[in-house]
Amino acid sequence: MTYDTILKAAREQSAIDLNCAAEDFCSGENKTVLSAHHDNARRYLQLPFFCQLVSYGSNVVASASAEFLPTVRAHTERYGAVHCFETPAILRLNRELLQYDHTVCFMAAYYLPVPDDLQPLGYDTGTYELRVMEKDDFAPYYSPAFGNAICAEHSERDVLAVGAFDGDRLIGLAGASADCDAMWQIGVDVLPDYRRQGVASAVTSRLACEIMARDKIPFYCAAWSNVRSARNALRCGFRPAWVELTAKPVDFVEKLM
Repeated sequence: MTYDTILKAAREQSAIDLNCAAEDFCSGENKTVLSAHHDNARRYLQLPFFCQLVSYGSNVVASASAEFLPTVRAHTERYGAVHCFETPAILRLNRELLQYDHTVCFMAAYYLPVPDDLQPLGYDTGTYELRVMEKDDFAPYYSPAFGNAICAEHSERDVLAVGAFDGDRLIGLAGASADCDAMWQIGVDVLPDYRRQGVASAVTSRLACEIMARDKIPFYCAAWSNVRSARNALRCGFRPAWVELTAKPVDFVEKLM
């Protein structure tokens, strides 16, 4: 796989998720579409969207419910691709969302691997053992400490992991979630006492290589404010590919606060 074919596959998946065409993400003009359920959408998405904004850089595609579609169309016509995700525009959009008992909830950047830059990284200390772990191997390690890497609530999607061990103790874990047929998402956790030693990049880069060897595309997600996670993605050979903004009901968001 080349980076271009990986990026093309990601756009095709986003098109399924948003109920649009893959080429819509390459247009120089913003586009709005009606959200709809699709059996091949990423498995953690709750479709149809009330309001979802996605940009691969050149424009914004907004997927929304029928009742909110005119509002989000006016919003995307007012702001360009970059400005749609700046704070003043988001505040304006949120005022509109609140009239429908919704609010901006998730904002994240997504990263894709550059095959020529993807290779297993070593540790700064070289003292820990890496283990590729199948489902039965990582099953005993479901816990809050590794909740970003593997998720007990959605364990059926967890398919592969790479663990770092200090003796018999698991100290870092990168897990792959089969969120759609072609693409597996990577999440990573490192115990506090073992951070800043290269553990995160070691397990992440090794897992990305293992995923590619299985003819799947690894992708990586980080909140825009999570600088440490973004640095890990870049260090491991990933490149920023697209961004998403998701609106959710107000009561849903209040439960997260």
